[in-house]
Amino acid sequence: MNIIEPKSGASLILKKGEILKVTDIEGCQVSDMLLYNLNNHDEKISAGKTFDYEECILLTNGNYLWSNQSNKMVKIIEDTNGRNDFLLAPCDSKTMKHFYNISEYHPSCFENLYQGLNKFGIAKETIPSAFNIFMNVIFNEEGKLNVAPPTSIAGDYVCFEAQMDLIVALTACSALDSNGGSFKPIGYDVLENK
Repeated sequence: MNIIEPKSGASLILKKGEILKVTDIEGCQVSDMLLYNLNNHDEKISAGKTFDYEECILLTNGNYLWSNQSNKMVKIIEDTNGRNDFLLAPCDSKTMKHFYNISEYHPSCFENLYQGLNKFGIAKETIPSAFNIFMNVIFNEEGKLNVAPPTSIAGDYVCFEAQMDLIVALTACSALDSNGGSFKPIGYDVLENK
């Protein structure tokens, strides 16, 4: 298993048909995930298109994540926790200041995502909202949002089957509220499809 240390990130190439398994090693830890078409970096993961085509905002087993060009990027083929978020953007320095009054340097998912994508020539200005694996965003009838601690426990995982050749960026999320007040590692593996 590859390990993403707390408050850091990683990036990789995932070929069509391969499976990315993302594991919450210790429990209660979010991982932000971005997807780009390996052969066309203008095509990237889209929350809006995914909500349109899946007709659902709580995405889990059997759902696809779609691109901004209306193509399937990955299929969620296994999800042992069942709670993920696609509403909130990756945290950045302004997020840290707004929600936590942190003015000094603190790692952020936005920073960790673009550092991982930079080696593929992808600019930080192109980063969309991420698919937040294990993130537990609650909303009421009026649409008010609240970030609650993840319900994932140690060993929970989500498996994504690539529908095209992809660049993937992942984090071990750096925002306190998202992770129940602590920071832990995230694990990932690339598996052959049987």
